[in-house]
Amino acid sequence: MSYTYEYPRPCVTVDVALFRKHHEEEEILLIQRKNPPFEGSWALPGGFINMDENLSDAAYRELKEETSLAPHELFQFRTYGDVHRDPRHRTISIVYYGFMEFERSQPTSGDDASRADWFPIQKLPPLAFDHTQIINDLIEYLKLNNLIVS
Repeated sequence: MSYTYEYPRPCVTVDVALFRKHHEEEEILLIQRKNPPFEGSWALPGGFINMDENLSDAAYRELKEETSLAPHELFQFRTYGDVHRDPRHRTISIVYYGFMEFERSQPTSGDDASRADWFPIQKLPPLAFDHTQIINDLIEYLKLNNLIVS
């Protein structure tokens, strides 16, 4: 089924913040973008939802496609929808987070990610879109709820 509307519609994406502990330091998984916008920049794994896909299914799919990782559980955190967060168009993103054991956390980049790697949450590179704000908000939330200690 297809619809055409005379007025613009926002796009919907999911982003995933995946954490692990390594040598007593919390790390977050980031991907290096293969395509514009922000080609070559680091970002949270994520992407557009399919029309017939639940939000959480999209989060697991995007994470698996871009990093090859599949955590046991992802949790919905918050929605981000500032008007200019994506230079292409109006994009609303639902952010998920999860945790991986170190032993099962070696990523392999794929899809539209040229690289996937772990970064200490205290030493992040410059990030695409509003992902610095997202990560800062999420880290504050996780600390308040005693889910991370860094």
